[in-house]
Amino acid sequence: MSYLTKEKTAAIFAKYGGNATNSGSIEGQIALLTERILGISGHLKTNKKDFSSQRGLMKMVGQRKRLLAYLQKHNLQGYRSLIEQLGLRK
Repeated sequence: MSYLTKEKTAAIFAKYGGNATNSGSIEGQIALLTERILGISGHLKTNKKDFSSQRGLMKMVGQRKRLLAYLQKHNLQGYRSLIEQLGLRK
């Protein structure tokens, strides 16, 4: 599993959150969780019996789902553009 560096995290928040230091933006948090989910998913493809990582993955997926529901309720246009950019819900 590759961890996200500070530079990569700042780049994600700059692209989706509007500013590299705006770590509280919902869009940036969702994009960061998506990046972490993709990394752990790749790890679990080779390590099928890593159940602690599997539990962490499920927690992250649930957190992303809650954040997406919040974003959909409060900013529908932002929600639609974000899921299109991230490639979620085809």
